[in-house]
Amino acid sequence: MTTAPISLRAIRDSDLPFFWEHLSDPEAQRIAAFTREYHYDRALFDRHWVKIRANPDILARTVVADGEVVGNAAVFGPPDEREVTYWIGRAHWGRSIATAALTALIGLDPTRPLHAHAAADNTGSIRVLEKCGFVLTGHDRGFAVARDAEIDEVALILRAV
Repeated sequence: MTTAPISLRAIRDSDLPFFWEHLSDPEAQRIAAFTREYHYDRALFDRHWVKIRANPDILARTVVADGEVVGNAAVFGPPDEREVTYWIGRAHWGRSIATAALTALIGLDPTRPLHAHAAADNTGSIRVLEKCGFVLTGHDRGFAVARDAEIDEVALILRAV
């Protein structure tokens, strides 16, 4: 595993085709499990990003590694329920990009606690969250669109230091 230096920057219109490519990857969808309608429909995807980019309460950034758009990361939600999300294109997995991106993102938002959720069998994502200081706080079950089934999920939290 090689660690790629990353940067976060404001989202540009030219980033969206990369985001669409990453989000519409069936294998990445299966692993993430908890997908949304906009992962499957380009028009819904475009509308989703218009809303995200227009909302001043959402901190959304493009993840760049080696000069290439490799994903996105965001913090969203009301102050007492802020949550993190990230999506790194599958071609870029295994290089510690998600960990570096999430570390940088949480450094930009001082809100604590921050929450996160993941499919219980998505060990890669859980490991990223733990490396960034999140701790497991609970288990639940939810319907995973990408798997067309109810599956186990975990909740994690990042508290103030």
